[in-house]
Amino acid sequence: MSVDPPPGLPLPDPPDQSDQSDPASAAEPEWPAGPDLTLAYNRMGSFDIDLAREHMHLDPAALDVFDLRPDEYDGHMAVANRVPAEELERLDTLIRRALENGKEIYGAYFRIRCRDGSRRWLHTQGRLVRDAEGDPYRVIGVVRDATRELDDAALRTELAETRRRLTGMVRRVTALLARATTVDDVTAALKDTEALSNLGAVSVMLGVVENGRVHTVTEGRLGLYVPELQYTRIDARFPMSEVVRTLRPRYITSREEFRRCFPPLWEHIEQLPVASGAYLPLIVQGRTIGALGLLYSRHGGFTGEERNLLVTLSSSIAQSLQRAMLFEQEHDLAESLQRAMLPHRIPEVAGARIAVRYRAARAGRDIGGDWYDVIPLPGGRVGLMIGDVQGHDTDAAAVMGQLRIVLWAYVSEGHSPATAMTRASTFLHELATERFATCTYVEVDLSTGALQIVRAGHLEPMVRRVDGTCVALDTEGGLPLGISNGAERRGGAAYPVTRAVLDPGETLLIYTDGLVERPGATLDEGLDRLAAAVRDGPRDTQELADSLGDLVGEHGGGDDMALLLMRREPAPRPR
Repeated sequence: MSVDPPPGLPLPDPPDQSDQSDPASAAEPEWPAGPDLTLAYNRMGSFDIDLAREHMHLDPAALDVFDLRPDEYDGHMAVANRVPAEELERLDTLIRRALENGKEIYGAYFRIRCRDGSRRWLHTQGRLVRDAEGDPYRVIGVVRDATRELDDAALRTELAETRRRLTGMVRRVTALLARATTVDDVTAALKDTEALSNLGAVSVMLGVVENGRVHTVTEGRLGLYVPELQYTRIDARFPMSEVVRTLRPRYITSREEFRRCFPPLWEHIEQLPVASGAYLPLIVQGRTIGALGLLYSRHGGFTGEERNLLVTLSSSIAQSLQRAMLFEQEHDLAESLQRAMLPHRIPEVAGARIAVRYRAARAGRDIGGDWYDVIPLPGGRVGLMIGDVQGHDTDAAAVMGQLRIVLWAYVSEGHSPATAMTRASTFLHELATERFATCTYVEVDLSTGALQIVRAGHLEPMVRRVDGTCVALDTEGGLPLGISNGAERRGGAAYPVTRAVLDPGETLLIYTDGLVERPGATLDEGLDRLAAAVRDGPRDTQELADSLGDLVGEHGGGDDMALLLMRREPAPRPR
C-alpha cells in the first residue's frame, strides 16, 4: 500500500546516526527530565513508520531496546533481523487487522533475538495516522522492554497456581481427616491420589512413635517398603527420627543432601526418582506422636508459603492421628468390657443347635447395651433372651449387666415368662435411671416345640421353615422395660404371652435392631433384607450366624448388633 502524505506534513527523515548517544548513560540527568530521557530511563523508545516507503525510524532509546547500535540499523522494517520471522508476521497481521477494522490504536507483545542469542520480550503500542480520505499512511508509537514485566507476571501466576494447588490440597486432606476415626482412615486420607497430586509429592510416609521407636504405618505411591525401616529407633540417623527428636521440620533440597546426611536411608532411595523431601513432626500438646514424610522428584528448596502450608497440614494430621489413636484405644477397651459382660460361653442344650454373635458399633467409641443369654431350664426347656439398653456409654453397659443378671435370676427361679419380664421392668424402673430397654424372651419346650414369647418393645422374632422360607412371628408386645403402665401394681399382666410351635428342623431367630437398621433405609427394607439373607443363607446354624453378621458389614449404623439363633433338632429315632 502506497499513499502520499498530505501537504504540509513532511515524511520523516532517515535516522541521523551521528548523534545517538544513550541518554540513560548521562552522569547527571537534566532537570526536569525531557521526554527522551524519561523514555530512555524506563527502557522505552519511540518509533515512526512511513507505510508508503516501508521505512521505520527508531530513536536512540528504541535502538537500545532492540539491542542495536546506531550503525547496525538502516531503517528496515525487519529491524536488522532482531525480530524473528514468525513474530514479524504476527505483528504485520495485527497492524493489517487494525487497518481493516478502522482502529486507531493497537498493541502487542512480541519477542526479539538479542545480540548474544538470548530472547527478550518487548511491548509495542502504535497509533495509526490517516489522511483526509481516512487512509492510513503513518504509524507513530512506542516500544519498551517487557521482559521483567512478563517474568514477574509469570512468577505471580505460578505463585498463585501453587498457592491455589496447595490450599486446595490442605482443604481436601483436612476434609478427609475430619471424617477419620481410625489410624487407617488417616493413612487413607494421606494416600488420596488427588491430594498427593495437588501437593506435588510422589510419595508420603506416616510414622507413629511407639516405645521409643518410629513405626512407619504407611508408605506412599512409590512402594518404598523396606522391612528394616518399618521400625527405626528415635536416636537413629533417619529424617523421621530426627524431627521426632528435635520437634523441628527438616527440609532436604537435593539428592546429595540425602546421601550426605542420611546414609542409611540413601541406599534405599538412591534408585528412586526422589530429589528432595520434607519431614515434619506431628506434635500434640507439646508431645511428638509421630512424623510425616513427603518425597518430591523436583530439586531445590521450599518457599516460605510451602513451608507454612506443610506445617499447617502436619498440625491437622497430628490432631486427627491423636484423635484416631484415642478412639481406637477407647473402642478396644469398650468392646473388651462389653464382651466381658456378655456370657462367657453358651451352654449346650440337648435337642437344639444354638449360635450367637455380637458386633460392636464402629461409628461410636463408647460401650453399647446389647446383650443375649441362653438359660437351660428343667423339663427339656430352654430360655432365650436378647435385649438392647438405650444409649452407648458406660451407664448403658452397667444397666445392661444388671438387667441381664436380674432377668436370668427370675427365669431360673421358675417364674413364668410374663412374670419374669414384668419384674425385670419393675427392677429397671426402680433403678431411678433414665434408661429404658427393649427385650424379647422366648421359652422353648424342645420336646414339643412349644414357644412362649414375651416381647417388650422389641423386634418380632423370625423363623426359617424347613423348606427355607423365612417369616416373622406375629407376636403381641408390651412397653419397653423400665416404662411402667401401672398394670403390675394392679395385679394385671404387663406383658402378654404369644404361643407358637417350632417344628423340628426349623430355626428361630431373635436379634437387635443393629442387624437391620441402615442409614437412609426404612426398617421394613431392613427386615426384608434380613429375611432374604436368612432364606438364602447356609443351613448350618453357625455358618448362618456368620453370614448374617457379615450382613452388617461396613454399612451398619452407629449401633451394636446382637444375634441369637436356635435350630430345633429332630428327635432321635428309637432302635
